[in-house]
Amino acid sequence: MKGMSFLRYVCAAVVLGGILVIGTSALAGDEPPGEINGSYARQLFEKTKTGQALTPEENRYLEKAKEARRKGQMRERPGAATSAVAVDEKPGKIDWDYTRQLLEKSRSGQTLSTTESAYLETAKRIRAQGGMKEPPGVSTQGTTSTGLIPLNQMTDQDKYKGEDGGLYGGGRNEPPPDLQQAAQKELAKIVPLGADGKPTRDGKIVLLSIGMSNTTQEFSKFKEMADGDGAKSPQVVVVDGAQGGQDAARWSEKGNGSPWKVAEERLRAAGVTAEQVQVVWMKHARMSPAAYGEFPKHADELKGHILSSLQIAKKRFSNLRVVYLSSRIYAGYATTRLNPEPYAYESAFAVRWLIQDQMKGDPQLNYDSSRGEAKAPLLLWGPYLWADGLTPRKSDGLIWEREDLAADGTHPSRDSGRGKVARLLLNFFKTNPNARVWFLKPGADKAPAQAK
Repeated sequence: MKGMSFLRYVCAAVVLGGILVIGTSALAGDEPPGEINGSYARQLFEKTKTGQALTPEENRYLEKAKEARRKGQMRERPGAATSAVAVDEKPGKIDWDYTRQLLEKSRSGQTLSTTESAYLETAKRIRAQGGMKEPPGVSTQGTTSTGLIPLNQMTDQDKYKGEDGGLYGGGRNEPPPDLQQAAQKELAKIVPLGADGKPTRDGKIVLLSIGMSNTTQEFSKFKEMADGDGAKSPQVVVVDGAQGGQDAARWSEKGNGSPWKVAEERLRAAGVTAEQVQVVWMKHARMSPAAYGEFPKHADELKGHILSSLQIAKKRFSNLRVVYLSSRIYAGYATTRLNPEPYAYESAFAVRWLIQDQMKGDPQLNYDSSRGEAKAPLLLWGPYLWADGLTPRKSDGLIWEREDLAADGTHPSRDSGRGKVARLLLNFFKTNPNARVWFLKPGADKAPAQAK
């Protein structure tokens, strides 16, 4: 194993004698043994690679994992090269979160490498034999209500772990006056652009999505609805840049192997350029957020990755003006550790903290070039998607039934779940005063209608 970086892995995969031998590619590194959580250790390593500071506890954990690896506590096939990583083909040795990433990647139409395919097929075989075990404390039944109050239903007097209510804080669900004024100035700059990014009468306004599997599943359905809606401006081009298996940490990466490259390929396939991207819907989450600690730790970790992706987006899309942020849908029916409650609910605070930081003038989120380098676009809430299961949300009656979620209770179901989010998105872009001004064709904004 000497000379290998912590995240390197191999290019061939061979099942031999009950051991799955994996070699260097771009996926899962070797996991330290014993009490070390290999997935979590890799996430910490990725965090350091992106320049983020680790907490003292995280540093200790990472050093412990590195020490375990240095001691050579890895199984290898006899006679194999030292670059090979051997993963015991037993239920307890399969990384199920990693397996889900591969499954999502496959379902989204992306091609798996030989290594990835071998790992996924092994995991499927073990699962079919009843070998997939979820950790203690994870419910396989789900719940129709958590008792939590939707953030947009909480007042300034309500408190959740020290945080008050309202999407923008202080019980407010609409942008405060200063933010609204700033939004109007940025929205006025959104005009049809040519491929070179210069205003032109027959140009385009690109609305791009950025995020993970839930995001692409929901936005692809929205695109279908929006493109068939006669009220949408024909100059608005909707492009789904979100991708399965790409959580917030992956969007924090700047290299060509990151999801940004795929997003830009999709722009080209749609006949538009990066210079024409002016608005983004961003919905991020972290896989297995429990690994980062209880609230507010995991939400703060998510916030850092969203910040990085916002800054990268601004650099890649020079004309990006506004990003509409959304948090997760209800996950009370979740049957895995991927992103259950209350982590899905609490992800909304990561979004709110970023918007509040920008309102306070954080230079890392500066959108106004007259005040220095513009490092981020203007941030606004998009549609807030969370409701407490079968308890109707007071503002609009939104509920999440079991049939709205896929088998894992985390992803939206193909029909009702994805359709529900898509309608919320379409209603938002057609009726919200900070979105309809560029989304609708001339004259269509005089009589806003709800999507059915």
